[in-house]
Amino acid sequence: MAVIVSPTQLARELTGSPSPPHTPPTLLDVRWDLAGPSRRPDYEAAHLPGAVYVDLETELAGPVGEGTGRHPLPDPEAFGAAMRRAGVRQGHPVVVYDGGRGWAAARAWWLLRWAGHEDVRVLDGGLAAWEGPLTGEVPQPPEGDFTPRPGALPVLDADGAAALARTGVLLDARSGERYRGEVEPIDRVAGHIPGAVSAPTTENTVENTAGGVSGNAGNAAGRPPGAFRPAAELAARFAGLGIDADTEVGVYCGSGVSAAHEVLALAIAGIDAALYPGSWSQWSADPSRPVATGPEPG
Repeated sequence: MAVIVSPTQLARELTGSPSPPHTPPTLLDVRWDLAGPSRRPDYEAAHLPGAVYVDLETELAGPVGEGTGRHPLPDPEAFGAAMRRAGVRQGHPVVVYDGGRGWAAARAWWLLRWAGHEDVRVLDGGLAAWEGPLTGEVPQPPEGDFTPRPGALPVLDADGAAALARTGVLLDARSGERYRGEVEPIDRVAGHIPGAVSAPTTENTVENTAGGVSGNAGNAAGRPPGAFRPAAELAARFAGLGIDADTEVGVYCGSGVSAAHEVLALAIAGIDAALYPGSWSQWSADPSRPVATGPEPG
């Protein structure tokens, strides 16, 4: 099943124009900025017609507690209630979008898929790529019927992440500087989980073509900034990190948000991956956990 949708395809689906007609999806606007104010005012000013705003901090994450990390998974009942308020229905397609970076949209995609919704896609390139109409009208959708059934996607805890770094490939989706321990603007300790491989999320999109994959510039021509690189390029990128369809893969970041974007990129490439929701914010808060710094060996 597709995990992203192009703006052109979404525009067709919203009008029911494809043959056979597509059921117009439920739209969720999940614009969000790390450490920034709520993006709800931006949503109220202009959003895709019919889209409902979902707040990442309060609806796509649970309360922060001791040892939880900065964005713990929400309580399934609370998450289900938030999704039903937004009109999410079981068996009915959902499309999520953010401002264009893709992190928040990927978090919503991952949570819905983890909770058992089978038809969720991310708008490729987000609102920045959308060329259709926008509105300031806030909809009041009918109550949905979605009931979460957690466990449809794999999750790692700290011990599982440590083990996977030894037996498979554990990807660190943060910037290279944070991975190497050169800077740490948020968390208590700089560095990375021993054995993890640096794989910055930004290299999954066309705005950053680093990574040594030939042909990226040509294949990405005409794609908006923030859109994912083509599936073949993503597969080549991950192959260069020692990953193929048979590799056991896990991903973490600072708090489990940008790591969901990496899980989505892996899914585009046809690779399943587990998410470590606590991520570095949880790992680094525990003084008993080992910390590695510096570049990858070799």
